[in-house]
Amino acid sequence: MKFRTDPSQIKGSIAPLMSPFTADGAVDHAGLTNLVNWQLASGTHGISLGGSTGEPSSQTIAERAAAIRTVATAIDDRVPFMPGTGSAKLDETLELTAAARDAGIDAALVITPYYARPTQQALYVWYKTVAEEFPDLPIVAYNVPSRTAVDIAPETIARLYRDFDNFVGVKETTKDFEHFSRVLQLCGPDLLVWSGIELLCLPLLALGGVGYISATSNIAPVAHVEMYNAWMAGDIETARRIHYGLHPLVDLLFVETNPAPGKWVLEQRGLIESGFVRPPLITPTDAGIATMKTLLSAGEQYLSPVDGFTVAGFTPKAA
Repeated sequence: MKFRTDPSQIKGSIAPLMSPFTADGAVDHAGLTNLVNWQLASGTHGISLGGSTGEPSSQTIAERAAAIRTVATAIDDRVPFMPGTGSAKLDETLELTAAARDAGIDAALVITPYYARPTQQALYVWYKTVAEEFPDLPIVAYNVPSRTAVDIAPETIARLYRDFDNFVGVKETTKDFEHFSRVLQLCGPDLLVWSGIELLCLPLLALGGVGYISATSNIAPVAHVEMYNAWMAGDIETARRIHYGLHPLVDLLFVETNPAPGKWVLEQRGLIESGFVRPPLITPTDAGIATMKTLLSAGEQYLSPVDGFTVAGFTPKAA
């Protein structure tokens, strides 16, 4: 809540946490707290939860609200907290956003309603309803057309930004880089834009984006922090070196459906007790793990240290 009145402070590397589950599928709140503490020790600039990487559609609203409260408590206003509070249903979106507001979040990341394929006018009405319901809470649109089957147009973002003071930005998870540019061109430099596409994190900074919400920061938070800090310091060569160095880890995360590969890495490194993913996802196949091990080796130097954050009884896995 500390950053709610100035959402421009939600910048840099915002880690979109994976949601750890126990081996029998329950939400692992102790594991979630451990991930938060590891991220903050790694220098992460902010935390998100409940985006695509957090498996929100496999959780109930009550589970998601409880997880948001756990993370808010763990963060304790040390960095900004911008969780996903959206759903395909408006009543669920309003219910979860209210619970998140009461938990002390700094901004709400609201996904476009998926499956229904609403028109641009319908999307405008959707975000208008959320913005008007929570006038004192910064609202950020989450555009991820590969998962929702709807793409919020730059003109719709600009209309919302113009009409509602608390509509402050967008997480753009589209590989259409022109989309990023047109959003910023229409809205101006004060709109907050984060990249949700791993290999467009660094390029977006050149257009005026404020940071990124990259799944790869779940396994390499220090590198993501250093890439942003290098860019901001004008050290373009270092930022570019890290960007290219992270490629194998980016590829690793998408060998099979995200977040299953990333959770496998977190379990292998002892940061969570189980890499369980809820249906319809499955844990990585043997063939997938073989590919992931090769990529993990290639990007190993960019993995962040885990000393002091491994779960009790952890024994490193054999290669």
